[in-house]
Amino acid sequence: MAKADEPAPHPPKEQLPGVSYCITSPPPWPEAILLGFQHYLVMLGTTVIIPSALVPQMGGGNEEKAKVIQTLLFVAGLNTLLQTFFGTRLPAVIGGSYTFVAATISIILSGRFSDVADPISRFKRTMRAIQGALIVASTLQIVLGFSGLWRNVARFLSPLSAVPLVALAGYGLYEFGFPGVAKCIEIGLPELILLVFFSQYMPHVFHKGKAVFLRFSVIFTVAIVWVYAYLLTVGGAYNGKPPKTQTSCRTDRSGLIDAAPWIRVPYPFQWGAPSFDAGEAFAMMVTSFVALVESTGGFIAISRYASATHMPPSVLSRGVGWQGIAILLSGVFGTVNGSSVSIENAGLLALTRVGSRRVVQISAGFMIFFSVLGKFGAVFASIPAPIVAALYCIFFGYVGAVGLSFLQYCNLNSFRNMFILGFSIYLGLSIPQYFNGYTAVNGRGPVHTGGRWFNDMVNVPFASEAFVAGILAYFLDNTIHKEGIRKDRGKHWWDRFKSFKSDPRSEEFYSLPFNLNKYFPSV
Repeated sequence: MAKADEPAPHPPKEQLPGVSYCITSPPPWPEAILLGFQHYLVMLGTTVIIPSALVPQMGGGNEEKAKVIQTLLFVAGLNTLLQTFFGTRLPAVIGGSYTFVAATISIILSGRFSDVADPISRFKRTMRAIQGALIVASTLQIVLGFSGLWRNVARFLSPLSAVPLVALAGYGLYEFGFPGVAKCIEIGLPELILLVFFSQYMPHVFHKGKAVFLRFSVIFTVAIVWVYAYLLTVGGAYNGKPPKTQTSCRTDRSGLIDAAPWIRVPYPFQWGAPSFDAGEAFAMMVTSFVALVESTGGFIAISRYASATHMPPSVLSRGVGWQGIAILLSGVFGTVNGSSVSIENAGLLALTRVGSRRVVQISAGFMIFFSVLGKFGAVFASIPAPIVAALYCIFFGYVGAVGLSFLQYCNLNSFRNMFILGFSIYLGLSIPQYFNGYTAVNGRGPVHTGGRWFNDMVNVPFASEAFVAGILAYFLDNTIHKEGIRKDRGKHWWDRFKSFKSDPRSEEFYSLPFNLNKYFPSV
């Protein structure tokens, strides 16, 4: 009799329950358009922050900064459409990536163009060098993806080794969360508190408008806090404050609205013909590989929040190939940055509980529309950075949590699993902490030989939390004694998705449009 009273564990679920609209079911049009706009707002953060940090170092002014942000937006829109139609077909936003920043800065500081007196021509020559490096680096993901090599790598991924990879794809970005909020605490903190209140508490208070609060809390809270920041700015709260505070807090500081053209279509090679340097291309290639590993974690998180089944390795490989094309387009247009899966937009899927592909395709439409109509786009791009950082606190946390959710397939009473999880997650936080801390203090990484490009090839991978944890867990899980413990690793849950045809649901979620599967079969 005592047996019956034992509490039963929660049964593992192949698809995430509780999602309002899954990958193939679009919400009604008005709702879908608003949700798409919300995705556009969220991806703006990275799109604005990266060029704002890099363009001034290259010698560009506000006008160049506005043009680069527009180009980055335009290319992100194109790449998101390509990924949702022909890549993994997941609702993944493909935008700018912080991973590429270190290799880019090292091209800017390489001193090759320091003799150019005119800052604008220095900007253009640096930009063309970055373009050259990105174009060469894109070949890595294109080859690994379309040749199916990455498919063979992904086949050995188990739920156990996916945990550190996906969890740190979210948690590893901790330095962009609260430290960003604290740059202007009187704007960042209200946004953080309001967003938690609107999205988690309000739906239970107002049962009638539950869906509205769940789905549009980002639009509501950003609007409220932005108006409040504007009132502080106009009221003179920041007059005479240090320049750093003014940059973070004021709503009129970015200089984008005046500098942005009314209408401008970004076009390939707009800064001139790219220039190539072997060392820089190698460094960018390694960076591209790091971004590839991080994006693999991003794709796995998105497939979960879109309430799809696990991605067959061939679909992941196809997505990686298209992500290589995304980096190629970044190089061709000159966005100052590579492309990878936007982790914050993966978190937004979780907050809204809408994993619909159409919503993300609509958001890509907004990106392209506002990148061409520069002045309108610049209005939204001038949202103060602490507001964006407050959003990150919630979104990156969601992605980290979905990584931990794969533990439901694993045996947590196994010492082998405990070692792999504990060791890889701990070192995944500890090694990058050393590398990033060293760089912050000394202005260069722990590896500093005469060749800048060689330094980047070592420093960039070890500065990425998701990369260190993911590679370590993958290696340990596939080399430490494996006989008879498939179940412990959770591998038996993913076996049925080993090939595209082995589960009928893969067809529903991941098959290509326009009957293209006939010509490009997924294996």
